[in-house]
Amino acid sequence: MAQKVVTIFTDDLTGEESSEATTHTIALDGVNYEIDLGPDSYDKLLEALAPFTSAGRRVRGTRKASGRAASTASSGEDTAKIRAWAKENGYEVNDRGRVPAEIREAYTKAH
Repeated sequence: MAQKVVTIFTDDLTGEESSEATTHTIALDGVNYEIDLGPDSYDKLLEALAPFTSAGRRVRGTRKASGRAASTASSGEDTAKIRAWAKENGYEVNDRGRVPAEIREAYTKAH
């Protein structure tokens, strides 16, 4: 049986399909968020955050209260590739939003 996997990129803000949508990570009060945005929505995000990011300080290598180093929300893998691999290998994964940790781990082990 032949199988064809089609990945549709969707802008989380507008709900519109966009071949240019990419995943962005935002952190606020120790909580990391991921959002998939097309170029126009990303520009809106930057514009909305500009007063705060220009007044704030960029921080690297922060530590959580437990003393462990903070991990990045995305370990660098391309989310679209992980989603496609997961679907090809029988995992249920949403077309948008965060990819579950167990799927990321399985993808990492397979590669």
